[in-house]
Amino acid sequence: MNTPADRILFLLKTRGPAETLALAVTLGVSRQTTLQQLERLVAEGLISHADERRGVGRPRRIWSLTLAAQARFSDTHAQLTVEMLDAVRAEFGDGGVDRLIARREAVTTQSYAQALAPLQSLAARVARLTELRTAEGYMADCSPDPGGGFLLVENHCPICAAAAACQGFCRAELQVFRDVMGPDVTVERTDHILAGARRCAYRISAAH
Repeated sequence: MNTPADRILFLLKTRGPAETLALAVTLGVSRQTTLQQLERLVAEGLISHADERRGVGRPRRIWSLTLAAQARFSDTHAQLTVEMLDAVRAEFGDGGVDRLIARREAVTTQSYAQALAPLQSLAARVARLTELRTAEGYMADCSPDPGGGFLLVENHCPICAAAAACQGFCRAELQVFRDVMGPDVTVERTDHILAGARRCAYRISAAH
C-alpha cells in the first residue's frame, strides 16, 4: 500500500474512523491533498463520511470505510473455505466440522507454544503472538492496557467468511490464546468483528 489513497484506506482500517486533519498529519501531507484523496475514494465508493457536531462551530467530518473497501482486505480463500465447510457438514454432520476445528486448534496451539516457549515476560509473549498473527494476515498490534496487562488488537480477519459460517473458529481462537499464554494469564475478548465491532480485541493480563 504505497499510494496516498491506499495509505488512507489502511489507516481507516487499522485505526477506525478519522477526521481529515488527523489523516493529513499521520500521512505527512497537507489537508488539501488529503481531502482530494478522500473525495476520490468517495467517488470510488470506498469511503463515506458523517458530520458530527461537537459544541459550537462547524460540524467535524468523520471518514470511515464502506463495505466495498472492507472487501479489498482479503478474506483468504473465503468462498472455497465456506464451500469446504458445507461439504464437511453434509458428509460428516456438525460433529465432523467440530473435529476439523479441533484439529486446526491443536495444530495452531502447538505452533504458537513453540514460538513463545523461549520467552519469559508477558510483554515479550504478547509481542511475539502479535507478530505471529500479523504474519497470518490479521493486521495485529498490541499496546499496554490502561487497566493493566496488554491489549491485542486484530484489525482484520482473513478467515471472516469461515468464522461467520461456523463460529466454532472464534471459540477456538480464544481458547488457543488462553492455552498458549498459560494458567497464570487471563485472556478476555473485548471486541468481536462478528458481533459488529470494527476489530477483534483481547485483553491479556496476569491472573490475580
